[in-house]
Amino acid sequence: VRVDATVADAAQLMLDHRISGLPVIDEQGSLVGMITERDLLRRVEVETNRERPHWLELLLGAGELAEEYVRTHTKRIEDVMTRDVVTVSSDTLLSEVVSLMERRDIKRIPVVRDGKVIGIVSRANILRALARRIDDKPPTAGDDLTVRRSVLEELEKHGWIPGGGLEIVARDGVVELRGTVGDERVRQAIRVAAESLPGVKQVEDRLHVAGTPPGWI
Repeated sequence: VRVDATVADAAQLMLDHRISGLPVIDEQGSLVGMITERDLLRRVEVETNRERPHWLELLLGAGELAEEYVRTHTKRIEDVMTRDVVTVSSDTLLSEVVSLMERRDIKRIPVVRDGKVIGIVSRANILRALARRIDDKPPTAGDDLTVRRSVLEELEKHGWIPGGGLEIVARDGVVELRGTVGDERVRQAIRVAAESLPGVKQVEDRLHVAGTPPGWI
């Protein structure tokens, strides 16, 4: 959306395209801000602007109150948009994009090249990619020996999984886990690691957590 657009324009675009945020660009097409549904929640038109006792307004100060008034009454998106925009490039790793979303508590990040927006990556995009990939693993991955080896190799990648004391048996795609671990969370991670591998149809978790009476789950 252009920087000279109105709040009403931005709200309608979000509704029309079923999105919750828009990049704001100037006349040259350069990114100058982001506007999201959060920026439009407190508005005088729908009576969601804050009403405070007079004594509290005195404590807040004129500057803060004036800024709030602008955000709840302005017609210009440039008055309510976020100017300090987090951006990524087209070659930014997806893991780094997710880290930015987590650290900054944001749902979408513009993808920029030479100051121009070439796309937006959102949490919804990541979820769609997950939905496509999560069931893509092959149903089989060779014989039981191969399955057992793949489980062992996956576990060896992680230092927080005990290197010894685990017994892994694979039979017709069913993996049985035996042994003792020191933490229930480690037990859960071992089960998840086995379940996620190609060729594993089922995992029988018979691991014991140290300090837990035998037979307890």
